Amino acid sequence: MLAKPGTMHFSGFHSPELFLEIVQSVPPEDLLAHRPSLRPFHVEPTNIVSVNDDMQRVTDEAAAMNKRIHYYSRLTSPSDRALMAPDHVLPALEEIYVYSPLGTAFKVDGCTDGYGKNSSLVTIFMIWNTMLGTSILSIPWGIKQAGFTTGIVIILLMGILTLYCCYRVLKSRTMIPLIDTSSWEFPDVCKYYFGAFGQWSSLLFSMVSLIGAMVVYWVLMSNFLFNTGKFIYNYVHNINVTDIVSGTNDSNRVICPGDASEEQPGNKSMLFLSANDTGFELFEEWWNKSQTVPLYLIVVLLPLLNLKSPSFFAKFNVLGTISVIYLVLLVTFKAVRLGFHLEFAWFTLDEFFVPEFRLSFPQLTGVLTLAFFIHNCVITLLKNNKKQENNVRDLSIAFFLVGLTYLYVVVLIFAAFPSPPLSKECIEQNFLDNFPSNDVMAFIARMFLLFQMMTVYPLLGYLARVQLLGHIFGNVYPSIFHVLGLNIAIVGLGVTIARFYPNIGGIIRYSGATCGLAFVFVYPSLIYMVSQYRAGQLTWLGLTVHVFIILLGVVNLIAQFLM
Repeated sequence: MLAKPGTMHFSGFHSPELFLEIVQSVPPEDLLAHRPSLRPFHVEPTNIVSVNDDMQRVTDEAAAMNKRIHYYSRLTSPSDRALMAPDHVLPALEEIYVYSPLGTAFKVDGCTDGYGKNSSLVTIFMIWNTMLGTSILSIPWGIKQAGFTTGIVIILLMGILTLYCCYRVLKSRTMIPLIDTSSWEFPDVCKYYFGAFGQWSSLLFSMVSLIGAMVVYWVLMSNFLFNTGKFIYNYVHNINVTDIVSGTNDSNRVICPGDASEEQPGNKSMLFLSANDTGFELFEEWWNKSQTVPLYLIVVLLPLLNLKSPSFFAKFNVLGTISVIYLVLLVTFKAVRLGFHLEFAWFTLDEFFVPEFRLSFPQLTGVLTLAFFIHNCVITLLKNNKKQENNVRDLSIAFFLVGLTYLYVVVLIFAAFPSPPLSKECIEQNFLDNFPSNDVMAFIARMFLLFQMMTVYPLLGYLARVQLLGHIFGNVYPSIFHVLGLNIAIVGLGVTIARFYPNIGGIIRYSGATCGLAFVFVYPSLIYMVSQYRAGQLTWLGLTVHVFIILLGVVNLIAQFLM
């Protein structure tokens, strides 16, 4: 593509399909005349092909021009405009082209007057959809660890705090003077202020968040696959079983599986009707939640991780939205059927209820750090907002809706949990585990989430590959052996955790507090203080507030290891 300073270069992409998707997603306004530093070099009209046409190679002259400009751009830093091509050699506004290293120049259609193509409504929905993830399954458990009233307050405070830090990330580029930062991402800002340390440390914490998410996905996929397979087997063989765990006895059965770190009681079943006891026992031996099912996933997912392009799986992102909407409906239906079971006591212990305040509340703050985490990609998401002046407003609305969704699910799950006869302590780190494997609505939810996660997992693996191998080797696919080695390590970690530590609440809070320390608390605050100090505008109030935010992040991380 364009090889001038400050522009993107797609030399790492080996798939024409993925390249086309990226070309079509790039805001055309990034290449307009009022921002000459981002406009591409001129390609003769005879060398242009439409995106919808068959692939044709551009002439050697056009390719050579791209290589020359790309070479010159490497001689100076992105902020140096000395070797930038002058405006008179650039095409007119209607002649905006994108050059592919695959040898094809694509004409970009549909230029608009705005900076991006998305309305505020679409932008808000994108942020909402991106933030809502696996954390929603663990927040009810986090509320139980903090106490109901304390947990509600913490959700509100963490939402406000992470929103402010996200605002600081969004504004970080605009505080850099005399440099065109319109194409920068947050790691570029970290590199500007902190040099190589900022670049590599941001990479490290970003990898922690990615690999942490992949581990959580492996644990959840093992769980969902186990329960889905168990439901199908029992239905096909007309087997009526019930889990040997305490629970309610009505038609809306809720169970108390116990500590996930102990032997998984979900594997133990009591047989009521079976035509073949031996076959059922053999199934339970080979279909084990922690011992066998995590290994079965390797057969499907490891080959998918080694694909050069994950563009096919991006088509299934809508499943995430469907899954969240279905979870909300599931929680609403269960709450209506079960009713509310609440009793408020601040410090006294009760057999069926938990105090309103508990010293283990940092476990909830760790989970929420990841639940509200979007700081490493918020700049990218808001670049395509048609009205850039509404970015802060749209970001605030999105955070409000995310917090409202969390509160809705949490309040209904916690309040409707049947206490008595069960104790609120029985709320699991994945609240779907409180529904038996033969629950039809829970089965549909698990099946939806399983398929969605199996399509997202290769995308996460691709992002990890791009960040790690791209930084180390300068190529996202240096060889099949490099990629296979990285994927085996990631999958091996997921299998190990799924077998020996299948606690998604613990994994989420550890990874959330770790990556949140850098991207949520430390870097946004440090960048603000440094930029204000250089401009001579740093006040004691601003210094005190942002040092306090950094200390909160440090305490949040340390507290996770003390719980």
